Amino acid sequence: MTAPAIFDRAARRQRRDRAQAGYAEHDFLRAAMLDGILERLDAVRRAFGEVLDLGCFDGAFALPDARIARVDPGFRFALAAGGVQGDEDRLPFADASFDLVVSAGVLDQVDDLPGALTLIRRVLRPDGLFLGAFVGAGSLSTMRAAWRSAESAQPAARFHPQVDVRAAGDLLVRAGFALPVADVEPLPVRYGSMGRLIDDLRGIAAGNLLAARTPITRATLGAAARAFAAAADPDGRIAERFNVIYLTGWAPDASQPKPARRGSATASLAAALRPDG
Repeated sequence: MTAPAIFDRAARRQRRDRAQAGYAEHDFLRAAMLDGILERLDAVRRAFGEVLDLGCFDGAFALPDARIARVDPGFRFALAAGGVQGDEDRLPFADASFDLVVSAGVLDQVDDLPGALTLIRRVLRPDGLFLGAFVGAGSLSTMRAAWRSAESAQPAARFHPQVDVRAAGDLLVRAGFALPVADVEPLPVRYGSMGRLIDDLRGIAAGNLLAARTPITRATLGAAARAFAAAADPDGRIAERFNVIYLTGWAPDASQPKPARRGSATASLAAALRPDG
């Protein structure tokens, strides 16, 4: 079954090409994601020789002594990073090609996220590691509320669907990963205006990429900006938040620890909780 077209692939490529030149001025969100990925990678006591940076942007992810293949949906990002252009749910690699796949800031813009995760698992060698990060449910709540206020009479689709952390964990299981872990970390930010926030989103090609976009009138944009500004703290800054979901999963391998067989416990929970007599 073909996944429904949620996003406009052509617009996504064009927006990424447009964002590439000025990306360094707006990269704080992905930089935070990469920090989180590297923190998780530091806890893994093994070397990775063949690595895939999926959704590479400027190629900022680095790993000493590793050979890193880079892929980005945008031609200019891919070219500047020495990689190839490609979509996350249409990977141009053979199965079992990599020891490690990292992906920061792109999986929330994929039509077929379950399919993309399955492909990631397939391009990993047995006992290979996947570390991903993307914007999840509950993000941009202040901006969302401002748009709801501005378009209360006739709401329009302005924001991408968001995956929550529980669903993200379920998707890892569905894709066939072993030892799956999904967790969420909030990234609070403060803005002086909604326009500045929109500039940052456009600067990382994270604006509205929905296939069913509708134009925004000046009146609606003005109303949303005023509603956003009304949420300002006494210092005039508006609190906003990105909830970053981190994914960790391993390609299955016989060497990995297995969950205990059901019914194999030698002590009951009731006994463990019973107070000493």
